[in-house]
Amino acid sequence: MSKPSDLGSLKIGSYILLPVSDQPTGEPCRIVEYDTSKPGKHGSAKARIVGVGVFDGQKRPHVGPVSMQIHVPLIDKRTGQIISMTDAGTQVMDSETFETIDITMIDDEIKDKIQQGKDVEYWKVMDRTKIMRIKST
Repeated sequence: MSKPSDLGSLKIGSYILLPVSDQPTGEPCRIVEYDTSKPGKHGSAKARIVGVGVFDGQKRPHVGPVSMQIHVPLIDKRTGQIISMTDAGTQVMDSETFETIDITMIDDEIKDKIQQGKDVEYWKVMDRTKIMRIKST
């Protein structure tokens, strides 16, 4: 799920689907670099952005006019508790709906600190789920 937005309305820390296309496809990326140029004699203002993939960590550059329509991913941030951990993945119980979810993607910074019974924040973005951080109690 995504919503349309103008390229000029984004800033560092915003999220965007890269590569940019007419369809809401692409990899959800967090913007780490954002630079705009002034309009010239024969053209409109341009925006240069560099996004880092939420799921794969790859850098993706994009240049386009600030009036360009792009897609911003809708991020569903939820909390849950770790029920079990296996080599294949981690099972998390949602704190609100009490449903169990199997998650295979975990942020590299917290991979070693995850333990059974800990509360975590996980993101659901574009039909994929990833554990992002450990919630402090």
